[in-house]
Amino acid sequence: MVQAYSATGIFTGEGFVDGLAVIVEDQLVKEVVPQHQVGEGIPVKHFKDCILYPAFVDVQVYGAEGRLLSVDPTEETLSVMANSFASAGTALFQPTVATNTTDVIKSCIDAVRAFKQSGGKGVHGLHIEGPWIHPARKGAHKEEWIRVPSIEEVKALLDYGSENITMITLAPEVCSVEIIEYIQSAGIVVSAGHTDADFETAMRSFDSGIDAVTHLFNAMSSMHHRAPGLPAAAFLHSTVKASIIPDGHHVDYNMLIIAKMKMGARLFAITDAVTSTATGPYQHVLNVDRYECNGTLSGSALSMNQAFNNLVKQAGIEKGEAHRMCSLYPAQLLGADKQYGRIAPGYSGSLLVFNQQSEFITALT
Repeated sequence: MVQAYSATGIFTGEGFVDGLAVIVEDQLVKEVVPQHQVGEGIPVKHFKDCILYPAFVDVQVYGAEGRLLSVDPTEETLSVMANSFASAGTALFQPTVATNTTDVIKSCIDAVRAFKQSGGKGVHGLHIEGPWIHPARKGAHKEEWIRVPSIEEVKALLDYGSENITMITLAPEVCSVEIIEYIQSAGIVVSAGHTDADFETAMRSFDSGIDAVTHLFNAMSSMHHRAPGLPAAAFLHSTVKASIIPDGHHVDYNMLIIAKMKMGARLFAITDAVTSTATGPYQHVLNVDRYECNGTLSGSALSMNQAFNNLVKQAGIEKGEAHRMCSLYPAQLLGADKQYGRIAPGYSGSLLVFNQQSEFITALT
């Protein structure tokens, strides 16, 4: 089926343009043409006083609608997550499992594999956060499973999860250079997180090729005027990227503004969203607009469209750049920026409709 969409404006991923229509066929953008050049017989849906954007990409999210992947690691859970996120504007995501037993992590790998083999859409691959992290920066992670890995353990897990693990968060001071290089040789994004690395250690790890930082400022060495820590290393490094949680609880918006000023296009948004659950080792309880586990901040209640809105309204980031932080930049980290983050021929036909006040209206999938 061919369908054309138009609005008062379109954000292409590069800039805002007026007077265009997006023609979508088989869930891909076929053409972007002037509205008056839409072919005869192609239905057009127009959104007055609205802007069309590319769909969002979320690098780190744990569950949805009462289903936490680590508690219920099944194809059905991933389907619930994919449908829930798509309806709120996220077309591509990495289901994430926090520090857990090897059996649970393998079950999450099995779920991703089954979901993809059945033709499921929206899952990029599994993000494993821990257990190779520093116990002093564990946050809500369970300390009994945190450990220093051997190369044999890493090889065995990566063999099991071949082509289904796409990102691993680890503490660079806990893992050897051999281990980090082995993970990267498998095409997996390595992100520094839940780490006590000081400034010098962080800079060395970034220079050695670590790709990113997981939830900047949270669960890591702090930035102090005599001990700049990992956040300052991320600021000053030329290539490392960093995710940040724009909910106002994980990071004060003023710190987010400072980080954006220093990192520019290297800073992107994640939801880090969990869901209420009363079973399993991570029992997340909603506290107004954030989640806690045993009294510790354990995840956000964000959707990516709320993250975008917060970046614009709370952090004062220009709409186009705020959107890139929620779509193009995370897609670039994942190597998916030839399919997501732009409205152009060959890209995903999943589009978002926002009003002029940056409020989410609907997702077109």
